[in-house]
Amino acid sequence: MSKLILIAGGSTLVYAVLAILMGVLPGAALSRTPPGPGVVPLTPLQAKGRDVYVANGCSYCHTQQVRPLAEDAVFGRPSAPGDYAYQTPELLGSERNGPDLTNVGVRQPSEVWQYMHLYDPRSVVPESIMPDFSFLFLVVPRAPDGVTAVPVPKPFAPKHGVVIPTRKAQALVAYLLSLKQPAIPGYHPPAAPTSPTAAVQGAAAPAATSTFDAAAGQKLFAANCASCHQTSGLGVPGVFPPLKGDPVETATDPTEQIHTILAGLHGKTIGTVAYPGQMPSFAAILHDDEIAEIIDHERTSWGNNAPLATAAQVAAERAKTAH
Repeated sequence: MSKLILIAGGSTLVYAVLAILMGVLPGAALSRTPPGPGVVPLTPLQAKGRDVYVANGCSYCHTQQVRPLAEDAVFGRPSAPGDYAYQTPELLGSERNGPDLTNVGVRQPSEVWQYMHLYDPRSVVPESIMPDFSFLFLVVPRAPDGVTAVPVPKPFAPKHGVVIPTRKAQALVAYLLSLKQPAIPGYHPPAAPTSPTAAVQGAAAPAATSTFDAAAGQKLFAANCASCHQTSGLGVPGVFPPLKGDPVETATDPTEQIHTILAGLHGKTIGTVAYPGQMPSFAAILHDDEIAEIIDHERTSWGNNAPLATAAQVAAERAKTAH
């Protein structure tokens, strides 16, 4: 009997010590960490959205931790303790069945896109394995005054009526859009690796040649652009514009295309169609070589056949945009 008590007591003691060392002490230390520059508390709506995020198990598939690794650079800068000052317990997660969400409010600031993605992820990301959260929405005959219906594409829309977000959906989207990494003074992202794009001579280079890294351009486009414009370049009708055959994408001068990627765009009317989606600025997310790779992918894909852009042209436009 005494041996059983000794074994049980010893095991309990070991468990308690490990819990204190691995859980209590780190938690206490983190609770005293001051907020980083620009880190602010959540609003009541965003805090409610965080509760919805937790209740629906979003952290089972999405992390909120950017590691100081090259493979994580697409998600933002490396996370810092001060980023989590107002979000305890931290929703760091451990699985990336879906992308990291630490900086998703910067990477994908379109409220329209977020609603569409929640209602049916396949409506904006055809290859997505994320379950739909349509139960966070209502299908009604017509949207009430002051409420904008979610522009769900026809293949995913209900047969009758329109889709509107519930208060929980509104809160969840508000929380997702609040996930933004403020700049850390003195931190500079590592330089992008040298790309074959830099060797392209001028915008007059023939578009049909393989003088840029086509595989890199396709990969960058898929990571940063395809969720809205689709891998087909056809966009989402009435929501996100197509790139296939677009006059800006096929223009001889790539300046407007470069400027759009650097500065972002909102409320653009193309032809007779007004697009409500918001395109973020990629100036702080992508290097000049990477932007040139994306542009050249767009200019040589889906039947587009336009002169290539160069990293030098992107750098020149970045300098003008910054002023």
